[in-house]
Amino acid sequence: MTRQRLLRRASAAPAYLFLSILAIVSAFPLLWIVLSSFKDSTELATDPIGMWPTSFTFEHYTHVLFDLGILNNLGNSLIIALSTTVITIFVSATCAYGIVRFFPRVGQKLTQILISTYMFPPILLAVPYTLIMISLGLINTYAGLVLAYLSFSIPYAVWMLTAFYQTVPLEIEEAAQVDGAGRWRVFATIASPIVAPGIVATAIYTFINSFNEFLFALLFINSSDRMPITVALYSLSGSEVLDWGAMLAASVVVVVPSVLFFLFIQRHIAAGLSEGSVK
Repeated sequence: MTRQRLLRRASAAPAYLFLSILAIVSAFPLLWIVLSSFKDSTELATDPIGMWPTSFTFEHYTHVLFDLGILNNLGNSLIIALSTTVITIFVSATCAYGIVRFFPRVGQKLTQILISTYMFPPILLAVPYTLIMISLGLINTYAGLVLAYLSFSIPYAVWMLTAFYQTVPLEIEEAAQVDGAGRWRVFATIASPIVAPGIVATAIYTFINSFNEFLFALLFINSSDRMPITVALYSLSGSEVLDWGAMLAASVVVVVPSVLFFLFIQRHIAAGLSEGSVK
């Protein structure tokens, strides 16, 4: 038995080695940015590609967070991204469940039409979206930006969650209805917890896309107090002499919320929630 285990581990060693190398290559740029953000301005100028700083300093973070007020921009991005994510998950989950349970044939064609909206690159929609927001009076508002993001995130989320709700055994819902549960209760307490991994994956995708979006944020927001962090980060490159220390520190600040959001809900990404539910 021990020999078989050793042979199994030896056969899997090349795969683990390849995945480890791939992980290191993928994480290297982020690791370099984080370490370089702690270098002082002199070291960044003399040794910009060096990996490990000779002395750690927080001057760039102090400048970005307190002098430039990047925390306000970070709060704007969090408000916009979280609002988009919550609305998208609620609307897309109810739509996907309704498609699966009430009109699956028509709903299948509908989801294909919805996903076709991704055929158009955002730059083609920039001018009409801007004209619409101007006519609605939503320029320089959170609502206008959230509305634009919803038009992209909801179609994809509905298409994605429809496939997850199709995996919910109908017997579970029928048993709950026999016990007196209504349709909304079945949706909220039976079907949705079963597809929680899909909902979480969709929420992560929506949050990261909304948080990192740049084009529409640049077009719709024109005041510094409502500016998302991606646009604020872009504004740092507008000076004649680029402050690389501030840019690196601000880049780390941009990445941290997405990482924390993923770490906070990653425990919900687990398959097999419906195992053993059908007797």
